[in-house]
Amino acid sequence: MPSPSEPPGSAPSVRAGHVCVRGAREHNLRGVGVDVPRDVVAVFTGVSGSGKSSLAFGTIYAEAQRRYFESVAPYARRLIHQVGAPDVDEVTGLPPAVSLQQRRSAPTSRSSVGTVTNLSNSLRMLFSRAGDYPPGAERLDSDSFSPNTAAGACPECHGLGEVHRATEESLVPDPSLSIREGAIAAWPGAWQGKNLRDILDALGHDVDVPWRELPAGQREWILFTDEQPVVTVHPVRDADRIQRPYQGTYMSAHRYVMKTFADSRSTALRARAERFLTSAPCPACAGRRLRPEALAVTFAGRTIADMAALPLADLAGLLDGRSEAARVLTEDLRSRIAPVVELGLGYLSLDRAAPTLSAGELQRLRLATQLRSGLFGVVYVLDEPSAGLHPADTRALLRVLRRLKAAGNSVFVVEHQLDVMRAADWLVDVGPRAGEHGGQVLHSGPVAALESVEESATARHLFARSPAPVREVRAARGWLEVGPVTRHNLRGVTARFPLGVFTAVTGVSGSGKSTLVGEITDELPGVDRLVSVDQKPIGRTPRSNLATYTGLFDVVRKVFAATDAARARGYGAGRFSFNVAQGRCETCQGEGFVSVELLFLPSTYAPCPDCGGARYNPATLEVAYRDRNIAQVLDLTVEAAAGFFADTPAVSRSLSALLDVGLGYLRLGQPATELSGGEAQRIKLATELQRGRRGRTLYLLDEPTTGLHPADVEVLMRELHALVDAGNTVVAVEHDMAVVAGADWVIDLGPGGGDAGGRVVTTGTPAEVAGARGSATAPYLARALAPGRE
Repeated sequence: MPSPSEPPGSAPSVRAGHVCVRGAREHNLRGVGVDVPRDVVAVFTGVSGSGKSSLAFGTIYAEAQRRYFESVAPYARRLIHQVGAPDVDEVTGLPPAVSLQQRRSAPTSRSSVGTVTNLSNSLRMLFSRAGDYPPGAERLDSDSFSPNTAAGACPECHGLGEVHRATEESLVPDPSLSIREGAIAAWPGAWQGKNLRDILDALGHDVDVPWRELPAGQREWILFTDEQPVVTVHPVRDADRIQRPYQGTYMSAHRYVMKTFADSRSTALRARAERFLTSAPCPACAGRRLRPEALAVTFAGRTIADMAALPLADLAGLLDGRSEAARVLTEDLRSRIAPVVELGLGYLSLDRAAPTLSAGELQRLRLATQLRSGLFGVVYVLDEPSAGLHPADTRALLRVLRRLKAAGNSVFVVEHQLDVMRAADWLVDVGPRAGEHGGQVLHSGPVAALESVEESATARHLFARSPAPVREVRAARGWLEVGPVTRHNLRGVTARFPLGVFTAVTGVSGSGKSTLVGEITDELPGVDRLVSVDQKPIGRTPRSNLATYTGLFDVVRKVFAATDAARARGYGAGRFSFNVAQGRCETCQGEGFVSVELLFLPSTYAPCPDCGGARYNPATLEVAYRDRNIAQVLDLTVEAAAGFFADTPAVSRSLSALLDVGLGYLRLGQPATELSGGEAQRIKLATELQRGRRGRTLYLLDEPTTGLHPADVEVLMRELHALVDAGNTVVAVEHDMAVVAGADWVIDLGPGGGDAGGRVVTTGTPAEVAGARGSATAPYLARALAPGRE
């Protein structure tokens, strides 16, 4: 194990029983050498952008994945050559690895908690083998209880549980317009829409009177007929071109919308069509998604749809084996549900759609599933499993991690949560700072030994015993009343939010925090301007990145277009966009990456073989500004770019805002696919801040400290408190008790999750809430207000 005093890249001898890394240079790692023992819970930590994920995922897990691919077919080996191996000299003592990352790639609308955990399979088997069937009914196989199979799906809604319908009101939002003026808004634009209007004219319909003046029978036929008459159209002649008669086929607005929604491969076209549809529970299955034969089977007096709608904690209590077959199946189900409930997710139901889950919830579901996998001797590499967890649920998470270790596995965790660090067997601290100022292993050893590492930002927070400076609580300049809210698990809840202060909304996972905050709109009295900053990705492909999202890339392209070399060649600003054919690399279409299909595994992105990830063609890259081409500028970190563009105010303003929220380590061209939810949220916040401060704005944030090291939390909170000092209001859903302790007002929901939550437990200043009885937050907040008191 290299000691903190050893130079970066020093390579001690290989040690038995350890994963030994030598010469790791992924991203910002500086030839790192480190030994981590197997069969322990090891936490990799450090400030955001320090290189800890590059070490744990980019090096250790990536090398394990590469070795796996090399053990399979030659075709897969050929593909892995395209994907590339980690930049490391040697990794020894490495067992097979399983990665549980916070992937935000949205599962389909048919994916649910039940499918993610495989619990749906077990429940279907229970109903198939041990369900109560109507007299004379044939026994069904398990597929007949799935809405995702032809055997089980309701034939009316195809297993979706809802039907999409178009009404006259949705297709014609403004009946005062004539058909020629665009009354039928659902029709396509441009020539295709004009064609349909001309066909109606040729069929003898009046296209120039207001829609509402047409006879009801005509309106019905125009919008909903399934007929497709063919008629000769004589288009009106334009002065500059000849238009000959042609045969036009009519398609009703309803038929066009439904066909586009069902068949179009264009996401934009399907989204446009959906705007003209109304959704309602399927009348055949009442939203339960299954055929009548499956819904006629019960267990414990409930249908499978009833069971799937129950919170998992309640479902486990209903599973009672009355026969031998039922006993075996119910015991299996209960054992599978137990770790999900233990991880604080008992409020979820099996039919909860996967796209509505947070990244932290999805990762914990996958973690719970791994407990039943029976794997032995593998390395689990986890990405911040405490994200989105209330401190009350962290102990359960630690029990699960120890159970994986006790089963004979190694658990490597990338983590910022201090309680998870304290409970680790081994701590790897990477730093000292982010980006080019990081990439070194400051400490690899027992947790207590980190205290003596002076340059560690982690040590300062992990071993701090003095209370944080007491900040005077601000007084509200007014109050915003929300409710009564009846949605999800909230039942008639009313809450008052103070204006002009920092409010933290707390509570265990599933208590109703996000639902309550989501009811704050700019239509409420007292809200002058509302800015909601969530953790949704800023883009889903490598084409979207930090520079394009913030708008600073527009200015950078103009800077390049103004150079002498660009003017001599006639290059405008568009030439330096990787979305324009003239300047981009055509092999990757300006993405810098190509998608590699691995057949039996998820597709992945690999650097473009022609441009090597530069995105541009050679001619564009010949133009330089201050000795850097456009690709090299995109490769600069925010911190480095701030110096490079110090005399360009429009760029400097954007970069300063990004630095203020702690994102100095990100590259300007960092693809959206590489950004965490927390990073995406802070980019959105910086984009808002660069527009100039406007007082009396209400900022809504959903767990803004997710993915942040305590040192980075300090930087972000300084910025948020500055917003409040400037006359704005900040409302944040938050689990970090250090942040809650520094708030002016706390609204605590609970006391539990799901049906056990959904009400305001207590409100007040942090000190008042810390002393409240019946609050799951109170004891942890009290500890944050008085560090060192256990």
